[in-house]
Amino acid sequence: MGGQRMGLTEWALLLALSLVWGGSFFFVEIGLEGLGPYSIVAVRVGLGALGLLFFLRLRGLALPESRADWRALLVMGLLNNAIPFSLIAWGQVRIDSGLASIFNATTPLFTLVVAHLCTRDERLTPLKSLGVLLGLLGVAVLIGPDLGEGAGGSLWGQVAVLGAACSYAFASVWGRRLRHLSPAVAATGMLLCSSAVMVPFALLVEPPPAVLPSPSVLAALVGLGLLSTSLAYLLYFEILARAGAVNLMLVTFLIPLSALALGVLFLHEPLEMSALLGLALIFAGLAAVQAQGRVSAAKPHRTPREKR
Repeated sequence: MGGQRMGLTEWALLLALSLVWGGSFFFVEIGLEGLGPYSIVAVRVGLGALGLLFFLRLRGLALPESRADWRALLVMGLLNNAIPFSLIAWGQVRIDSGLASIFNATTPLFTLVVAHLCTRDERLTPLKSLGVLLGLLGVAVLIGPDLGEGAGGSLWGQVAVLGAACSYAFASVWGRRLRHLSPAVAATGMLLCSSAVMVPFALLVEPPPAVLPSPSVLAALVGLGLLSTSLAYLLYFEILARAGAVNLMLVTFLIPLSALALGVLFLHEPLEMSALLGLALIFAGLAAVQAQGRVSAAKPHRTPREKR
């Protein structure tokens, strides 16, 4: 599957996914003008769950009945939604949306390390290790200018988004427990569980605003929930089925570009040279990892009799 070729349709889907996922940082930035970070996350996962429930209804798919499945979905909802979404939104109170997207691009690199430590079949190779080191060097370049200022707000915002990337990495490994479920069913269950956690938590720590947020904030929340969450998951699974996991990883290169463009054009965020250099190093690390993936996908799979 990893070696499948990309046609015009697959490229169009990939670009669409990069826009809706890159747009999530843009939507969060606008949402923060009227709501706190945890309220934004609660709305995001709630609307995302409703959108996917509607999709399941159209497809005639049912949610799982097993308690074991729901326990696994709860953990997945925490690792893949509640924790990282909250860390990113909290971080964006302190750093620009474009910078947050660059830190988020390290997710595949952290996933390699977590998979190496927690599984037996996903080991670090020399090329993957090089990718991780380049990515960490990129992170050092990004954080470096703020280290001299001590543990200020900007530094903690960067650390928070890196924490989100680590949470996504653990979610990738935990998600193996849900392979027996339909991807759309698993995504819906995960969002329902994260909604059950985030809605009461947000109400507890961030009382609802006294006045209705502005139309731009409301529009951003709808875009965040239905486009950057519901639609994004559907696009993700469609590309995975059509083009394979290795090609799907290309979206990691496109998301920061989309987020940076939206931030610069519409939010007037500055584009620092250190951010571009850090992004280039992270991209170099991701390129090394993807090259390893294509090498692995190109290797012929031999039957037990063919193995020597």
